[in-house]
Amino acid sequence: MKQLLLTFIALTLAAAVMAQGPGGGRPGGGQMPTGSFYGKIVDSITGKPIDAASVQLLQQKFDSVTKTRSEVIVGGMLTQSNGDFRIEGIPAMGRYKLTISAIGFKTSEQTVGLVDMAAMQRMRANNQDVSSLFSQLDKDLGNIKLKIDEQLLNNVTVTGSKPLVQLGIDRKIYNVEKDLSAAGGTATDILKNVPSLNVDIDGNVLLRNASPQIFVDGRPTTLTLEQIPADQIQSVEVITNPSAKFDASGGTAGILNIVLKKARRVGYNGNVRAGVDMRGRVNAGGDINVRQGKVNVFANANFGQRKSISDGTTDRSTYLSADTTLILRQHDRNINRGFFAFGRVGMDYFLDNRNTFTISGTAVRGQFKTNVNSDIFVDSSFPSGISSAYTKRLSNSEGNFRNLGGALSYLHNFPKSGHQLTADVNVNKSRNNNENILNNDIYAVAGGPKTGLYRQLQTGKGTNGQFTIQTDYTNPLTANSKMELGARMSQRDVNSRNDIGVINPDGSVTVLPPLSSNYSYTDRVYAGYGTYSGKMGERFGYQLGLRLESSDYSGTVHTSVRDGSAFKDTSSTYSISYPVSLFPSVFLSQKLNNTTDLQLNYSRRINRPNFFQLFPFTDYSDSLNLNRGNPNLRPEFTNSFELSYSKTLPKNTSLLISAYYKRTTDLITRYQSREKNPITDSLVFVNTYINANSSFVGGLEFIVKNKITKWWDLTTNLNVYTSKINIDDETIATAGQIYSWFAKINNSFKLPYNFSMQLTGDYTSRTVLAPGGSSSSGGGGRMGGFGQVSSGNAQGYSKPTYGVDAALKYEFMKNKVASLTLSASDIFRTRVSDIYTMSESFDQHVVRVRDQQFFRLNFSYRFGKFDMSLFKRKNTRGDQENMQNSMQGAQ
Repeated sequence: MKQLLLTFIALTLAAAVMAQGPGGGRPGGGQMPTGSFYGKIVDSITGKPIDAASVQLLQQKFDSVTKTRSEVIVGGMLTQSNGDFRIEGIPAMGRYKLTISAIGFKTSEQTVGLVDMAAMQRMRANNQDVSSLFSQLDKDLGNIKLKIDEQLLNNVTVTGSKPLVQLGIDRKIYNVEKDLSAAGGTATDILKNVPSLNVDIDGNVLLRNASPQIFVDGRPTTLTLEQIPADQIQSVEVITNPSAKFDASGGTAGILNIVLKKARRVGYNGNVRAGVDMRGRVNAGGDINVRQGKVNVFANANFGQRKSISDGTTDRSTYLSADTTLILRQHDRNINRGFFAFGRVGMDYFLDNRNTFTISGTAVRGQFKTNVNSDIFVDSSFPSGISSAYTKRLSNSEGNFRNLGGALSYLHNFPKSGHQLTADVNVNKSRNNNENILNNDIYAVAGGPKTGLYRQLQTGKGTNGQFTIQTDYTNPLTANSKMELGARMSQRDVNSRNDIGVINPDGSVTVLPPLSSNYSYTDRVYAGYGTYSGKMGERFGYQLGLRLESSDYSGTVHTSVRDGSAFKDTSSTYSISYPVSLFPSVFLSQKLNNTTDLQLNYSRRINRPNFFQLFPFTDYSDSLNLNRGNPNLRPEFTNSFELSYSKTLPKNTSLLISAYYKRTTDLITRYQSREKNPITDSLVFVNTYINANSSFVGGLEFIVKNKITKWWDLTTNLNVYTSKINIDDETIATAGQIYSWFAKINNSFKLPYNFSMQLTGDYTSRTVLAPGGSSSSGGGGRMGGFGQVSSGNAQGYSKPTYGVDAALKYEFMKNKVASLTLSASDIFRTRVSDIYTMSESFDQHVVRVRDQQFFRLNFSYRFGKFDMSLFKRKNTRGDQENMQNSMQGAQ
């Protein structure tokens, strides 16, 4: 199977280089996109708005009867009392004449256009994708001498597809709303098909072998990827080297910004969907958008059931002393059942053409039950001989979570195009409760008489709240320069309570105070930034930025410590404040010719310790895996460099090559210490964290996009990288430098009879484990263990893994408003997590599989009506689709 997959990758890589296909055409091959012109008509002397001025948009057209060209009216209106006008439904391609007249004023005329036709001709001559020219089709004409009793043409529906990949100076944008294999799934399913990303069997996401920060609509979130329905995602922005305008957190990881769907179409439109998977779990959802006059209301909801099955084996040898060794063999069967519900509702209020308020709210609810059956065999080798034991462990846990979020945003567009001010407030709070009962039946040998029984109860609950306030200002100083300024404050509050107790024979519970904890934690980050973008000549562009950030955090932990033969309650409080740190960024772009671009960028970033890394309490919930944070951890700082080369080749082929290097100081890495168990006084190993000296990661990434034929699109991604951790303490073993590679291919096929197909394959070579774990924040109420063992420290690696996913879609009914999608993941049952970790005190090998060869069937139906009578009242406003979502892009 491995050879088959490698052959498959080799063939598609060859096709990516040699592919030939047709070029040109409208974006997506569908109907011509439309846009709008808007502005304000004022008195040239007093600056006061002019009411009821006549605004007409004209275009020359050929009359086949008279054989002459004449001007025809494309659109027109009378200005409102405040001088505003907007003309919509204008075909994107074309040159127009705008004529403005009013009683007592001279007629004003000017030539206008939505798309730079000269730039389009140059791009087409070089077989480039012209879709980027259609990204913003609403043009602000500023304050001129005169606006409409609306005469609007019928809206034209854009049926063309957005390009899969759009490149910006600081990010790659992947339009994933038509991803077939993710129908009915979650954000994790979406990210599996995004180039540069690697998703393991547990849904953990790596960006160039580091855990990225997860944003939703441009802001950090307490939602997990499993809590975001795939059907709600419009695009994923991959920001490998964030500039100064972004939060400096994240270190080497970068940012994944998940942009949720949101429409502002006039009338109403929506979508309903439902599906079922191979285990009989259902999902259902729907979207609705209603726009009338000044108000646009949108809402979406999703409900999904889950049943996940995973199997794993663990082999570990623990070296207690020179002549004492414990050998553990553990087999686990994990079944997780549950549901989640997602709801989102919001409203845009268009005060006028240049001022918009948006309010939105999100609610997530879920409940999961997990059953883990474990067979644990332990052989203890002592100088006096070998003793054996067998434990049958049954872990039954039940947890539920809730997340509520809200956002209030304001956008003001100044008369000059691109000149705007935004402000927004985001509040997000999650809560979870967990209960886990562990039954341990102890035997001398498997199948023999029971020699002991140990039952344990673990309960946990917690909250995680996040508050962010931000304002951003953008001012295009000239046609070739732009200034951006912003300020931001964020606060996160985490509360967690964990109680561990013994279940007595009579059913009562004796809580073990030394193993229980009550913890609260708060951190704040204050930031301000400024960037300046400019051009030198026609081909060289640059962006210079500087971000200032300071932060502080404080925490209190309540627990019990041994006092002679008894225990007493105690609490400790600590706080740390970091001074202002500077985070510069430099982005340089050189256009070598009409088809080739070169970019070089640099940024400095920070990775602050997360909740679990700071948590100063030892987690004894799994006696085989003890964990504790370190409140004395320092943040790590990373300097990142990236050089990118992009080339548009003939026949609709594009190539992007990126070389990157990141060096980190005070790297947060895992460390293991020997200690005594406070209950049994036995020797145990505790996994904790320390600041290493430094580390580096460097690599070379290729992304190739081909249109092989009219019916076959191919995107290929290859990433080759190396990394190393440096520690001054010679007693601490570290993994040596290793070279790894990751490949992913995504094929999209348009088949006859309204069928389409998607086929994706990926391969990850032997890889060094990430040293410090995820940089994402954790929620409260953690309970560890559940029969699983730790999978990493400063020295460890994962063996190669690979897999293939596929999806088949059939569209039917008039205008293809209905569809059926059958998706399959890990078709050949090859995705296996196979991890080795080692230190001077133990060697460990963990193998796990999850939900192999998994199938899902989904149905979707679109509906909508664009009611033009909504425009017939005087003072109504057209759609303001040029408004950038004030949260999108983390500006």
